[in-house]
Amino acid sequence: MINKAFFSVIVFFAINFCFAQSENQRPNIVFILADDLGYGDLGVYGQQIIKTPHIDRLAEQGMRFTEFYAGTSVCAPSRSALLTGQHTGHTYIRGNKEIEPEGQEPLADSVQSYAQLLKEAGYVTGAFGKWGLGMVGTSGAPLKKGFDTFFGYICQRQSHRYYPTHLWHNEQKVMLEGNDLAHKVHYAPTLIQEKTLQFIEEHQQEPFFLFIPTVLPHAELQGPEDEYYKMYENSFEEHPYKGNDYGPNATVAGYAGVEKPRATFAAMVSRMDAYVGEVLAKLDELGLTENTLVIFSSDNGAHREGGADPIFFNSSGGLRGFKRDLYEGGIKTPYIVRWPGKIRARSESAFIGSFWDVMPTLLDIAGTPKANYTDGVSLLPILLGDESAQEAHAYLYWEFHEDGGRQAIRIGNWKGIRLQVAKNPKGPIELYNLLEDPREEHDVAASHPAIVKQISDYMEEAHTPSKLFPF
Repeated sequence: MINKAFFSVIVFFAINFCFAQSENQRPNIVFILADDLGYGDLGVYGQQIIKTPHIDRLAEQGMRFTEFYAGTSVCAPSRSALLTGQHTGHTYIRGNKEIEPEGQEPLADSVQSYAQLLKEAGYVTGAFGKWGLGMVGTSGAPLKKGFDTFFGYICQRQSHRYYPTHLWHNEQKVMLEGNDLAHKVHYAPTLIQEKTLQFIEEHQQEPFFLFIPTVLPHAELQGPEDEYYKMYENSFEEHPYKGNDYGPNATVAGYAGVEKPRATFAAMVSRMDAYVGEVLAKLDELGLTENTLVIFSSDNGAHREGGADPIFFNSSGGLRGFKRDLYEGGIKTPYIVRWPGKIRARSESAFIGSFWDVMPTLLDIAGTPKANYTDGVSLLPILLGDESAQEAHAYLYWEFHEDGGRQAIRIGNWKGIRLQVAKNPKGPIELYNLLEDPREEHDVAASHPAIVKQISDYMEEAHTPSKLFPF
């Protein structure tokens, strides 16, 4: 492990030498977070069917990570890990806990997000898409967690519908006339994209942090029958999905039926890619590209709801598992970073990183005050091409609080997984050598008791009890 004091000196001089800029010239930051996009759903990560030219180009112009992980395998806790810089053994939200009539368990007042620190340092901040970390009027609302403006879905449950009855602009409920769960008039992603591009226009003269947690391509499978749909409309053998259809008996929960689920899913991924392209084009148009850091990732692995067929598309990229699994297919995520003039184009990193690394990295880049606490390490050295100065993790840790509870640890090439934690917190651990067995097909726990013991000890160390999310 590199000496932390020495590491801090390296980061200090790297920032000052490479940036050589005044405070109001600090880089803009754009973080685009896809929803339920699998590791293998992008062309640059091996996708053979769905076209994603804009995200592929983003990777060609920057750095593609091959060993990067989401916060966990479902939405809210993964986003909590991302925004607070803490893994799911420490972060405040560790599961999808619903609050009626709308919203999820809110982040507490005491929870610090990096958006708050960026705002304190002079960044204007905006979030556009899906939140899921606290309803308007609670301690976890976007405006309480560092964002100057928000537009989109506050509630994850409401985002089950792509033609919702309403969205939220800051603390104002915006009714979508004509959308009544019986009729489909306003497609929410289109409205959110318009506000996203408007934010860039309005704040082009000041440093901004733009968080885009898009709802695409999360189930349900829905969208206009436009150019994206027509790209795939007649491309596949289809099996219609029968669901909770729009009509007089529709409810928010569940997902609408779809005649051509494969074509619709592919169209949604290509639509998301096109939206990324529009953001990049807007940066180009306004002359902001050279001074803007752009990150693209996904909140967890590929989903199987609403008629989605991740096996057909190889959405997990050949890895085991999907959303809700702590196997690689549930938590390994695309991670692409572009920063012209700083990050070498067409570069690749096998650094074993995670969502909780985002906070220290962005705070280092922005030159802001440090976080009160983080489980992450700054990736600035590796982004700037100095792998020798990069601090590594002792281990990565994940919790999942559904399906009986699960834990996972990665130490180097070793991956340990414990299932049914609620019933048996000291239960058996599966062990996989990811270098030799990336698909996690061969449990070698019996042959490596010392490694299993180390993983068990790390699981105990990493998990802090939570009254809100007990196993």
